[in-house]
Amino acid sequence: MLEESTTPLVEAHDLVMLDLDGVVYVGGEAIDGVAESIDRVRASGRHVAFVTNNASRTPQQVAAKLTAIGVAAEPGDVVTSAQAAARLLAEEHGAGARVLLLGGEGLRVALQEAGLDPVEDPEGAVAVASGYGPDVRWRDIMCASVLVRDGLPWVASNADLTIPTPYGLAPGHGVLVRTITGFAGVDATIAGKPERPLMEETVLRVGGDRPLMVGDRLDTDIEGAHAIEAPSLLVLTGVTWLEELAAAPPGLRPTYVSPTLAGLFAPHPAPEITEAAVELAGWAASVADGRLVVEGKGSDADWWRVAATACWRHLDDTGSVADVSDTLPPGPVRQLGAE
Repeated sequence: MLEESTTPLVEAHDLVMLDLDGVVYVGGEAIDGVAESIDRVRASGRHVAFVTNNASRTPQQVAAKLTAIGVAAEPGDVVTSAQAAARLLAEEHGAGARVLLLGGEGLRVALQEAGLDPVEDPEGAVAVASGYGPDVRWRDIMCASVLVRDGLPWVASNADLTIPTPYGLAPGHGVLVRTITGFAGVDATIAGKPERPLMEETVLRVGGDRPLMVGDRLDTDIEGAHAIEAPSLLVLTGVTWLEELAAAPPGLRPTYVSPTLAGLFAPHPAPEITEAAVELAGWAASVADGRLVVEGKGSDADWWRVAATACWRHLDDTGSVADVSDTLPPGPVRQLGAE
């Protein structure tokens, strides 16, 4: 269930790790108020990291995009799944090791910066590194697949099934990972969220002993926080909405929830669970005949807290997901984020 923070949430943490799509920006525009919130976190002396599963772009390219939309960022603030993959390979195979590259520029640069030798010729390669790259050729995929089948170690930057594009969601690197696994019968070592390597890479590179993960996706951002036993804040400016939240099993549940990133600067009260309802600051939520019912009046953030808790209580007690199809959350119309 949700935990309580009696002081503004950010005060308990020295590193705020931010997902990008759905948290910092949607499409090509920064989410309202996010740039100011990030400046405020930095002004308090805390570290800020931008954490992305996208392995095709370099940190320099990501920072440039953020700067262009009004969000202050330096390359050192950005940590990518390509960097996490490169560290895994460097630790396993050592400096100078030849690694067969199946990906884009972001992965190539990360491998080089880790002291590895990314190559396109498989001769002498000790491992395969894969990541999303729009120009990856099918013949290279076939070659890498055969080598993986025959025993060459394989590290994949991430297993995301979709990526945002100007023309909508498109197949992501996870589709290729499934393809190679289906052929080779071998599972990749995954570096990106929700696995540990990217989360640990972020703490190592940016610093901090008390990290907080802020995300909009349960199955990458929030699950990734669970992987390193770090608290998480779910914001509702991206892909997760009431339907997804109501169905979340314990391993995908956030520590805190807030409609926006402004929740970093507010206390987070925990709802009171009684036999009849889940109550908090004027709101009461329950599941009756399998349907979520929320009554009362109060803040939008507290509505989400009682609604989520009531749904999770019902799920844990019955094994069934509460029906939220006719439940209308308060506040502005949902702002859809891209994954």
